Amino acid sequence: MTRFGIIFIGLLCAAAYAQTPNGQPSFDVATIKPAAPPNGGPIRIGMGGGPGTKDPGRYTCSFCNLQMLMTQAYDVAGYQLTIPAALNEGRFEVTAKVPEGATKEQFKLMLQNLLAERFKMTVHREKKEVPVYELTVAKGGPKMKESEPEPPKDLTKADDPPPPPPPPPGGRPEIAADGFPVWPKPVPGRPMMFMGPGRARMQATAESMEELAKMLGNQVGKPVTDATGLAGKYDFTLTWDGARDIFGFAGGLPPPPPGPGAGPGAAAAGGTPLAGASDVETQPTIFAAVQSQLGLKLEQKKGQVDVIVVDHAEKAPTEN
Repeated sequence: MTRFGIIFIGLLCAAAYAQTPNGQPSFDVATIKPAAPPNGGPIRIGMGGGPGTKDPGRYTCSFCNLQMLMTQAYDVAGYQLTIPAALNEGRFEVTAKVPEGATKEQFKLMLQNLLAERFKMTVHREKKEVPVYELTVAKGGPKMKESEPEPPKDLTKADDPPPPPPPPPGGRPEIAADGFPVWPKPVPGRPMMFMGPGRARMQATAESMEELAKMLGNQVGKPVTDATGLAGKYDFTLTWDGARDIFGFAGGLPPPPPGPGAGPGAAAAGGTPLAGASDVETQPTIFAAVQSQLGLKLEQKKGQVDVIVVDHAEKAPTEN
């Protein structure tokens, strides 16, 4: 069943939940407000909660623009969206109460309907021929470390405590000699991303090549398919120049005021150069980094991709 083929099922199952005036499923309560402008410290960016997470009844999106919200609402990558640049400048704080028992598909419909209701958004779908990339193994083989299998869980002991979260907005993390923050080891399957002025770093534990291809696609802005033939899961750190990132910032930096500001977890982008950053050497492009650091290659080809085009949306949402 295709990504969009399950929407009809979601509509049938949503009848027991809250609905919009048009009879579409909706959140119990949802608020959207402008995000505070960057203040010079790290910015907390990310989405969390909702069906399938540890907090299924509450969804949040911090410092989100329309592109970030639409990637979740329509289950697509950023390069599959065509949004006028002026509409994508606003940054918002979104909080929503999800009806009990809602499925992931129903949640997507709720988010689509929230965008239509608050931003008056209308869209259409089309196919577009674009450059695409295949992720392959470079000459010499992969340089990544294959993940160690998880040891059997001792049911007589309490679960290990979760790693500490990134610093709160306005706080400053410890900076290593290479100019990057010192983060805790990523949780398996939940990579961590740092975007700073002219540099970026992705750290992952027990990550599949299929997921790596998706993350690289977000960075290069084009579809990337896994053609490595590597079936295992790997630990790796990838560092590159950060000229593009998944949130639409150039060089990892948000737009300056007055414009308001990883399932995947949150990410942090430095609002201003961090201490010691000016001494950090220039990083390689993401293409060179993938080959030199991971032993893989991004090979360009041609292909078609489904895209969602925003026909209309308001820059500011209607009142909560």
